[in-house]
Amino acid sequence: MELVKENRYHLIEKMKEHAELIAAIFSGVLILIAWILGKNAENTASIIFYLLAFIIGGFAKAKEGVEETIANKELNVEFLMILAAIGSAIIGYWTEGAILIFIFAVSGALETYAMNKSHKEISALMDLQPEEAWLVKENGEVERVSIGSLQLGDHLLIKPGERVPTDGVIIEGSTSIDEAAITGESIPVTKLVGADVFAGTVNMTGAITMEMTKPNSESLFQKIIDLVQSAQSEKSPSQQFIERFEGTYVKCVLAVVALMMFVPHFLLDWSWTTTFYRAMVLLVVASPCALVASIMPATLSAISNGARNGVLFKGGLHIEHLSVLKAIAFDKTGTLTQGKPVVTDFIVREGENEQQMLSIIAGIEAKSNHPLAQAITSFAKERGLDSFHQAQIEDVPGWGLKATVDGNVYKVGKSEFVGKMEAFEFAEGIAPKLAEEGKTVVFLADHKGIVAVAAMKDTVREESKKAIALLKNLGIHTVMLTGDNEKTAKVIAKEAGVDAYIAECLPETKVNHIKELMKEYTHVGMVGDGINDAPALATSTTGIAMGEGTDVALETADVVLMKNDLSKIAYAVKLSRKMQTIVKQNIMFSISVIVLLIISNFLQAVDLPLGVVGHEGSTILVILNSLRLLKKI
Repeated sequence: MELVKENRYHLIEKMKEHAELIAAIFSGVLILIAWILGKNAENTASIIFYLLAFIIGGFAKAKEGVEETIANKELNVEFLMILAAIGSAIIGYWTEGAILIFIFAVSGALETYAMNKSHKEISALMDLQPEEAWLVKENGEVERVSIGSLQLGDHLLIKPGERVPTDGVIIEGSTSIDEAAITGESIPVTKLVGADVFAGTVNMTGAITMEMTKPNSESLFQKIIDLVQSAQSEKSPSQQFIERFEGTYVKCVLAVVALMMFVPHFLLDWSWTTTFYRAMVLLVVASPCALVASIMPATLSAISNGARNGVLFKGGLHIEHLSVLKAIAFDKTGTLTQGKPVVTDFIVREGENEQQMLSIIAGIEAKSNHPLAQAITSFAKERGLDSFHQAQIEDVPGWGLKATVDGNVYKVGKSEFVGKMEAFEFAEGIAPKLAEEGKTVVFLADHKGIVAVAAMKDTVREESKKAIALLKNLGIHTVMLTGDNEKTAKVIAKEAGVDAYIAECLPETKVNHIKELMKEYTHVGMVGDGINDAPALATSTTGIAMGEGTDVALETADVVLMKNDLSKIAYAVKLSRKMQTIVKQNIMFSISVIVLLIISNFLQAVDLPLGVVGHEGSTILVILNSLRLLKKI
C-alpha cells in the first residue's frame, strides 16, 4: 500500500513538473478533434472544442502575461499572443488562432524545460545534503540527530557509504572521500586525521569521527548552492536591455497593428476582413518571442554547465565579462605555485655520507616550525629517514640555528651566518648558481666549514603551466604578481610560462597594478586565493578565486574554481565565448525571421498559419540552440 502511495506521489510530482507540456499536447488533441468536426459541418461542436483548446493550451502563458503586465505595468509578448488569438477567433479563423495557442504553449513548455534543466544542478545539490547525523556524546554513545540541532565543536561519526553532514576536521580514523559534489573530481581523496572534510561529500571506506567547525549556513556546500542560486537570479546587461526593449517594442507593435486595421482599407482598397486579418497576422509575426528568449536560456544553460564542471559564475554579467577578457593577472603563492617550499637539491661536502648529513640537518630543523625547516624534514622522510639525529638547538634570530649533535657543534642558516666566502666557494660555487635559479639556499656548517647545502623553492603547479598555455592559445595576455625579488620572480615566471611578471609587489600595490593593466587591456581578470588578493579581485573586471582559498576571496570573486585547477579558467572563457556566439546567433536569427515575416505579410505572401509556424518555430529553434550550452565543450 505504501509503495502504491509513493508511486502515485512521484507520478503526480512528475505531472506537475511537465504540466505545461501536458496542457499543450492536450490542446493539440482538442484542435484535431475540432478540425475534424468542422470538416463534418459540426460547427457548434467544433467551436466548443476550439474554445477548450484556447483555454487549456493558453491558460499558463495568459496567466503569466497578465500577472507580469500588472506587476511591471508594462506590456509583454504574452499579451500580444492573447490579443492575436482572440482577434483570429473574432474574424472566424478559429483553427489559426488555436494553432497559435498550441505552438505558443509548446514553445513555453520548452522554455520551462530549459529553465528546469538549468536549475537541475541546484536540485541535485540539495538532494545531496544530509538531513541527519550520528552525534557522538561525551560518554561515547552515538545518537541519530537532526542536522539543524548540531553546534560548533560537536563530534560526529560518519560510517562508510554515508555523506558528510557538515564541514569539519577529522579527529579519528582515516578514509577516502568522494568530493565530486564539491570539486567535480571523480577520484576519491585520501583523508587522514587533521584533514578537512566538507558537507555533501561521500565517505567511501573507513569509519571516521569529525569535529564540526562551521555552522551549516556557512559550509562550503551551502555557499555553492547560494552562489548558483544567486547567479541564476541575476540577469546579464544584455538580458536587462532586452527586457526593457520588450515593453517599448510591444507598444510600437500595438500602435502599428491599430493603424493596420484601418489604413490599408482606405489606401490599398483592402476589404475590412482582409485588413483585420492582416493586422492579426502582423500581431503574431511582429511579436518578439524569439528575441526575448535569445539570452536567458543560454545564460542559465552556461551557468548550469559551469556548476557541473567545477566553475561557479555569480551571474550572467560575469559570463559576459569573461568572454571579452584580454589579460589575466595571477597571484603567485598558492595560485600558480604550491604555496610551500620543497627541497630541490641537497649537496654534501666531498667524502661525507649524504644520508647522515641529511639526518643531522633534519634533526636540527625538526625543532623549528619555519616553512623551510618543514621542507627539509619532509624531504628527509621522502628519502627514507624515519628518525633523525637528536639535537640541542639555540635559535639565533635573523640568522639561523646553532645546534649540538653527538657532541659536534653545527650552524644552519644563510651564507652570512656560516661564512659568506666559504658558502660562495663551496662545491665549485654551486650556491650562487642555485640562487640564480630562484632557489633559497640553506647551509649546514661544522667547525671545518660548509658540510651541506639544501636548495628549496616554491614549485609551480603542473596544472598552472597547462592553464597558462591554454589561455595563451585563447589570445589572453598572462601576468604574474609576486612579492618575490626580481631574480626569483623571473625564474618562476619562466617556468610557469606567463607573458610578464611584476616582482616585489606588495599586497596593497596589487590594486594599482591591476588598474594599470586595465588601462592597457580594458578587460582584465585577477586570480587569487588569499585575503590580500581580495581588493585586487574586486578591482578587476572579473575576479576569479580558488575554491580552497579564504572565505573573503570566495565572497569577493565573480567566478569560483571549486577545484584548484587553473585550467578551468580556459574552460570558463571558452564557455563564455560560446555563450556569446549562441546569443548573437539567436538575436540575428530572431530579428531576421521577424523582418522577413513582416515584409511577407505586407505583400500578402504569408497567411496566419504560416505566420504562426514561422514565429513560434523560430522561438523553439532559439531555445534549442541555447540548450547546446548544456553539453561539455
